[in-house]
Amino acid sequence: MGSLGAIFKHPDDLYPLLKLKMAMKHAEKQIPPQPHWGFCYTMLHKVSRSFALVIQQLGPQLRDAVCVFYLVLRALDTVEDDTSIATDVKVPILIAFHHHLYDRDWHFSCGTKDYKVLMDLFHHVSTAFSELGKGHQEAIEEITKRMGAGMAKFISKEVETIDDYDEYCHYVAGLVGLGLSKLFHASQLEDLAPDDLSNSMGLFLQKTNIIRDYLEDINEIPKCRMFWPRETWSKYVDKLEDLKYEENSVKAVQCLNDMVTNSLIHVDDCLKYMSALQDPAIFRFCAIPQIMAIGTLAMCYNNIEVFRGVVKMRRGLTAKVIDRTKTMADVYGAFFDFSCMLKAKVDKSDPNATKTLSRLEAIQKTCRASGFLTKSKSRILGSEPRYNSALAALGFLILAIVFVYLSANRPSNLSE
Repeated sequence: MGSLGAIFKHPDDLYPLLKLKMAMKHAEKQIPPQPHWGFCYTMLHKVSRSFALVIQQLGPQLRDAVCVFYLVLRALDTVEDDTSIATDVKVPILIAFHHHLYDRDWHFSCGTKDYKVLMDLFHHVSTAFSELGKGHQEAIEEITKRMGAGMAKFISKEVETIDDYDEYCHYVAGLVGLGLSKLFHASQLEDLAPDDLSNSMGLFLQKTNIIRDYLEDINEIPKCRMFWPRETWSKYVDKLEDLKYEENSVKAVQCLNDMVTNSLIHVDDCLKYMSALQDPAIFRFCAIPQIMAIGTLAMCYNNIEVFRGVVKMRRGLTAKVIDRTKTMADVYGAFFDFSCMLKAKVDKSDPNATKTLSRLEAIQKTCRASGFLTKSKSRILGSEPRYNSALAALGFLILAIVFVYLSANRPSNLSE
């Protein structure tokens, strides 16, 4: 849960945090009894940073398909990321990975920690895959095949240009967007979304992760591959790792702002995609990560801490996003507010300031045109009342006691 200091500063984080904690406990109790499905859902919670909870809110058939889809692609990603695997071994595995979905005996030991467990016991995932409907199987196989081929291509290809950057993000994330749209459609819950919109949904999330994870990735031992395009960073430094050194702080922030500005081109497509969704659970599944992405970009923009440590939304705000994202009005409100937050951080002397402001104004124009904005703040980023810290502490203590009591005596009946 959030730190006590953060709760004192933002006391209305308390209730969403407690609801999130209880929802996570409830989700953990929903692990299916069958060994292969139990493995899949247990691993989902271990290898997913943020998707496990929203996946489990989907309807049963779609939930199973998305769970398997996520684990298959996580396994594929584990092969790609393992730098100890020789290229001549790795490339054939990536290209043929979609065939292994039908082989219940196949496994390949690689990766570390939970990812190694996933790879060593991959037969559980292929067994679960075999029980999915044909439409879901075909969608997962197709995307796995295309993604494996794309990853294989970039094993020996550097991300030199912005076009390379978009192509790589398409293979590792845009295709996820396409695959999810196919799964939604195969479940007869949504119309099939246009590929360009589905692709943008993936690119927006992937680019946010690439930006946020700069320091973690550049410091990884053994060195992992970096995906900031040379066309961008070479305008500011001679080597990508130079961005982390204090003497390059000004240039580093300018490069960071350039990267964030690039990612904003996908927002309009993302809003169009989400506005067409009809199923409430699918809507929340799609909308929550997108709001988290625009929020993370707002935190990262013009922030030297991206090159010094971890920059992310506070846990209480994350809990609010999960709790309060229910309609497209919430999405427009959140995107508008985070774009305002980002806009306030733009330094007019930044070399990309004009382009950044133009893209932010376009986002705000789209949000206003929706007709959902009001003069008040959005529900997610609503104004936070000022409470006396002693009262906030007392409230926290009371709610914590209630939470412990409910957890010990009966299952939660709060919505996830």
